[in-house]
Amino acid sequence: MAPVKSLLLPAATALLALVAPSTANGRPKESTYYNPIFSGSYPDPSCIFVEEWDDTFFCASSSFNIFPGIPIHASKDLRNWKTISNVLTRHEQLPDLQLTNGSTSGIWAPTIRYHDKTFYVFTTLVHDKMDITDGSRWDNIIFKTKNPFDEESWSTPVHFNFTGYDPSPFWHEDGKVYMSGAHPWQVEPGVYQMVVDLETGETSEKVSLWNGTGGLAPEGSHTFYRDGWYYLLVAEGGTGMDHMVTMARSRDINGPYEPNPDNPILTNANTTEWFQTVGHADLFQDKSGNWWGVALSTRSGPEYRTYPMGRETVMVPVKWERNGWPVFEPVRGEMRGPLPRENRKFAQPDDCPSATKTIDFRKKIPDNFVYWRTPREGTYTVSERGHPNTLSLKPSHLNLTALDGNYAETGQTFIAVRQTDTLFTYSVNVEFEPKEEEEEAGVSVFLSMNHHIDLGIVNLPDKNTSSPTSGSLIPHLRFRAESFPAEEWVVAPQPVIELVPEAWRGKPLTLEIKAINLTHYAFSAGPANSEFRRRTIAYGAGDLVSWGFTGTLIGAYATNNGGEGTTKAYLSNWKYTPQSQFRD
Repeated sequence: MAPVKSLLLPAATALLALVAPSTANGRPKESTYYNPIFSGSYPDPSCIFVEEWDDTFFCASSSFNIFPGIPIHASKDLRNWKTISNVLTRHEQLPDLQLTNGSTSGIWAPTIRYHDKTFYVFTTLVHDKMDITDGSRWDNIIFKTKNPFDEESWSTPVHFNFTGYDPSPFWHEDGKVYMSGAHPWQVEPGVYQMVVDLETGETSEKVSLWNGTGGLAPEGSHTFYRDGWYYLLVAEGGTGMDHMVTMARSRDINGPYEPNPDNPILTNANTTEWFQTVGHADLFQDKSGNWWGVALSTRSGPEYRTYPMGRETVMVPVKWERNGWPVFEPVRGEMRGPLPRENRKFAQPDDCPSATKTIDFRKKIPDNFVYWRTPREGTYTVSERGHPNTLSLKPSHLNLTALDGNYAETGQTFIAVRQTDTLFTYSVNVEFEPKEEEEEAGVSVFLSMNHHIDLGIVNLPDKNTSSPTSGSLIPHLRFRAESFPAEEWVVAPQPVIELVPEAWRGKPLTLEIKAINLTHYAFSAGPANSEFRRRTIAYGAGDLVSWGFTGTLIGAYATNNGGEGTTKAYLSNWKYTPQSQFRD
């Protein structure tokens, strides 16, 4: 088949590859930058450079059950990034997100591409508990917009049939769109391809392209064209310590594909690097013709035990060798590369999720706040009458674990931000006067419904037999953790339950979570705005929330724990303060 005319598709135009790289004294001008470029739960990155949009870089990443879903980052200089929108912001776009079952379900591995003045995002909604061998588990979908900065402009998706995941398109000169994707590794593993109509979702028969080099779960494929070759970029080895990036190429888009003799072309497996599990990569060029690769990675070291922020986005320089294969720099915390000239358009501090800023909830919920699945209408109210400058939380029937740690169709009241720093302090004032037994409001380090650490104010019977009110309900502080499944070294702490001191009752309390080192969080409580009276209630280990595909969320919840209580909690003075970022 005839190739497309551009040298890199679909991330750039033909002119892009013809521009000489930026130079200084005859050599590429290199600058220092740091990984991860997106700290926190931003895995499975896909990036493009769009010259038509004022020389802007755009990246998409996975969101799983986090809502809003599929965050889009933008940058002018590959240093300063800002989340400019989320693709999935409306319940009617994807109502089945509310019905996903499992802590690693939801939105997987989006690919962002630009073609004919339109931005496209291709992704898979995964239903974990359905049959992996037929189409019921995999809902492959296409979103599009003319303006990625307008969050409401992202379309409702077009669905197309493919028993698999990680779809990625290639626009061919013959007018067809060839979509590659991963077939489930449990049955017929490998990368397959078919022609897809982007308007109707109609598909052709699938063709097997490549089974990889023998690593587990060949997936995350992207197709590029260069110098008469179709290059297939693939992730293998599972998403753990054996994760790697491999490549094959063919003269025909339908194959057969021959592997790169130097595979894997990117991995930190079997090294002592702090950045591990490197894989699931994408390639793009900048305006000067320099090549870049993005991938996911965890900051776990080879021990791979404590990595609460989960899989994050890293970036490395890439060069094409004379033999026609790309060479990726290894992933490290401090990197050097031929970065574009610095441009801080997307670096406004107030818009940075990790910026130190007290939130008073005067007008609206900040854009960087997220939920677990789609929030229920009427659950969160800013400055409710009689409670100015607060965010009210209407309690959910389900707590954060919900039904067996997997399913929560009726929703959970939980609002959060991503943990984006190794060390941080988060605090919020909670005004809460529970009436019924097991009414609870508190704060959480939340990875998923079966991996979270909580400190709550909860109404429980008074078991102090010497008290004249023995047996009546009284507020307690309750610390508890959920971590299942877990590795053998993970030991969940015993719950801690103690009375709220009498002098604190009936008043707002400050609840605080602090990452005190690489391995532990401290959970504290005390009267609001009286830091010297705040005291630590318990400690939670980071390995409790180091598991699966996502990273930790830091936030607040309200629940009646399956009871009938309806008492609201009121939040104020929400503050997330970054303190240190460990990169080595």
